[in-house]
Amino acid sequence: MKTLTVRRVIAAPIADVFEWCATTTNYTRSPLILRARLARPGAGAPYGVGAVRLHTWAIGWFRERVTVYNAPYDFEYTVDRSFPPSRHELGRMTFREVDGGTEVAWTTTFEVRAPFGAVLTRAVAKPVIAHTFGRILDAAADALA
Repeated sequence: MKTLTVRRVIAAPIADVFEWCATTTNYTRSPLILRARLARPGAGAPYGVGAVRLHTWAIGWFRERVTVYNAPYDFEYTVDRSFPPSRHELGRMTFREVDGGTEVAWTTTFEVRAPFGAVLTRAVAKPVIAHTFGRILDAAADALA
C-alpha cells in the first residue's frame, strides 16, 4: 500500500473550496476526468455520509462511498470498486484556512491489485494519481478565482 498526499492553496474561502471539492461532478473541469456523477445522495447533504460517487478518469473507473463529512473541514471516502482493480484504505480531503485562501490536502492510500501490484503502484499509479489530483485542484483554483 502506498500513501500519497497532494496539497494546494486555493485563493477562496474555505466553505467555497470545500463545496467545490465535495461536489465531484466539478472534477470534469479537469481534462483527465471524463465523467462524474452522484449515484446516491448522502445523509444531510448530497455528497454527505453514504453518498455514492461514480467517476471515470482517463486512468480508470471508480465507485466511491463517502464515509465522513464534516463541512467545511474534511471528508473521507473509500473506493468500493474500481477498474483496474485496486485496494483502497483511505481517501481524505482536508481544508484549512491560511493566508491567501484555503489549503487543501488530498490523501489516498491504495495499491493496484495485479501481479507486481506494488511495483505498478509505485512506478505508474502513484505519479499518475498525484498528477490527476493536482489537475483537479488546479481546476478548482481556476473555477473559484
